[in-house]
Amino acid sequence: MTVSLTLENITAHYGKTMVLEDLDLHVGEGELVSLLGSSGCGKTTTLRLVAGFLEPTSGRIRLGERDLTRLPSHARDIGLVFQTYALFPHLSVRDNVAFGLKQRGIATSDRNKRAMDMIERVGLSGFADRYPANLSGGQRQRVALARALVIDPPLLMFDEPLSNLDAKLRVEMRVEIRRLQQANGTTALYVTHDQEEAFSISDRVAIMNKGRIMQLDTPEVLYSRPANAFVADFVGFENVIEAVATGEEGGMILAEAGGAQLKLPKSHFELPAKEFLLAARADGLLVAETGEGLPATLGLRTYLGRAYQYVCETRAGNLTANGPLGAPLETGANAVLIPQPEQCCVLHREAR
Repeated sequence: MTVSLTLENITAHYGKTMVLEDLDLHVGEGELVSLLGSSGCGKTTTLRLVAGFLEPTSGRIRLGERDLTRLPSHARDIGLVFQTYALFPHLSVRDNVAFGLKQRGIATSDRNKRAMDMIERVGLSGFADRYPANLSGGQRQRVALARALVIDPPLLMFDEPLSNLDAKLRVEMRVEIRRLQQANGTTALYVTHDQEEAFSISDRVAIMNKGRIMQLDTPEVLYSRPANAFVADFVGFENVIEAVATGEEGGMILAEAGGAQLKLPKSHFELPAKEFLLAARADGLLVAETGEGLPATLGLRTYLGRAYQYVCETRAGNLTANGPLGAPLETGANAVLIPQPEQCCVLHREAR
């Protein structure tokens, strides 16, 4: 049975320290939502609360119509996949996968069949009699995934499951996790600090900071339309520039920033107010010798392969901008930074 997960007004403390504050989160039926953020933002605490390893100070946790808030962890019927695999070293792959079924009183013949079916689904046919010590990291994580899925849980949760794997294997495993989650239609909550991992695997992503969800949205919206300066910086908008709209001209918004006039296409930008923030990735500010943009003095230049990147001194602050490979400009040279609309967004000043 596919169900939703709902957290309502969750507050949690470690001692006197508040780690979650009035957190609301809804994961729809069959949806995979990732909690993304740096260490200490509250994402793992959220997972531990849902798993029953911690109790909230206040608030409610529901899985479908069941209230989990005060239920012990073993009564929640949740599948868990950990960073450290948490396999039993003295049990074979088959017995590790079948362990949860055994705990539920499933007959030996049935649980072995279900375990073998799941072992095959995660691509480990022929490994059923091996022990964890004889498996690679990726194979161990597949066993942990099979063990979590075989009990057919209404909710599957992942706690940094790929952080111990090398880069190539992480990509392979995240594809496998997503494939199996979608094939089963299992509702899933996924914790990671890796933005690429979260964006590639999730229906929606919650970016967290200091115990709060700063924005919950699809990867596409988060990447192109962050809700505030924190999220903008998190998803790669290195530059946040204070600007004031001064008028319109021929389909362009005229704005003053850093002592210069900028022209922004109305077709691309909808200003939240007369005073706003222009957020730009390094690719969103083109370094040029002449043109209409922010005057800048070029500092440190870095070769990126696809472009040269410059640290630029402007009246709007120090900014990071990219220039073309041909004829790089020298440190100390005067230049202009021309906004590239597809790599910029506008924010309300209060969102800083």
